[in-house]
Amino acid sequence: MRSLADKKLLVPAVWVSAVILCIVLTMISFSLKREQGVLKAQRNELLALRDDYLNLKGSVAAVEGRKSLSRVEGVIPAVDEIFKSLGLSQKVKSMKAVATKEQRYATEEEADVQVEKVGMNELVNILYKMENAPMILAVKKTIVRTSFDNPSLLNVTMTVSLIRPK
Repeated sequence: MRSLADKKLLVPAVWVSAVILCIVLTMISFSLKREQGVLKAQRNELLALRDDYLNLKGSVAAVEGRKSLSRVEGVIPAVDEIFKSLGLSQKVKSMKAVATKEQRYATEEEADVQVEKVGMNELVNILYKMENAPMILAVKKTIVRTSFDNPSLLNVTMTVSLIRPK
């Protein structure tokens, strides 16, 4: 009798064990899916940060490359070099060094540059050369007026800064 009773209890025990095993496996599966969702979100955040980092690293490398190429003595020779390369040095009325600012990692030298009787194309070429110069030049302020003699020509006053690392 005992073996018959054991057999009767054995079948429900197996069923109960199977149901409990299914419940545990389902809970583990849901937990792993939730953890997978969290990890995917973290991965997407890290990919976005990686893209931002690579863009910033490229920008910094470009600026670092420009810093290492500059061998000018100051802002006046740097601006003069740009005007000479364009053949416009005769149109420069005056260049005056204004200020030198010492910052934590760099020195910034400012100069006022007055150019008379330049065409719009020449002004664009000047600004393009300053932007793509092998040194860090920044145009802080620009005043453009038409020339009194010829309205198609421009008189330009610019404040240009040269930033050099210490």
